[in-house]
Amino acid sequence: MSQTTSNASRFATVARYLLIGFGILIAALILGGQMGLLTGKHPVGLGVQDGKLKPAPSSPNCVSSQVTTEYHQIAPLAYTGDGQAAFVRLKNIVSGMQTAVVIESKPGYLYAEYTSKLLGFVDDVEFYLDEKAGVIQVRSASRLGHKDFGVNRARIEAVRAAFGT
Repeated sequence: MSQTTSNASRFATVARYLLIGFGILIAALILGGQMGLLTGKHPVGLGVQDGKLKPAPSSPNCVSSQVTTEYHQIAPLAYTGDGQAAFVRLKNIVSGMQTAVVIESKPGYLYAEYTSKLLGFVDDVEFYLDEKAGVIQVRSASRLGHKDFGVNRARIEAVRAAFGT
């Protein structure tokens, strides 16, 4: 057997093992998502305290309209007219989104969980009607992982587009 044939055979064996390992990893992630293993624990401290939503973590997997750090900062939702009517409109938008489930809804506060379709990752999204400022404050944060690859920002921008601001 020549050296070239031997190297090709070793390469094929390594490639086969890598493909099998990658397939097992993907299957485990999908199964883990379907079984709720990737949902994470429900966060503590959600809600409005002294006119503020929970602060953003130091990790780049959250956006909030009430922080100043460059990565985390996102504009609140602007509205005109009656704030309560705008908030009802927002609740209807969020309730109609495919991956959202409204967990808590009370006057001036809305909390929803968004679950990713494939792996079942859960993100916590809050909205607070800040009538003094004339805006709706927002916070969207991933429960698990260090990075969110822009998912939380894109979600809030999709809500903003549907809301019309």
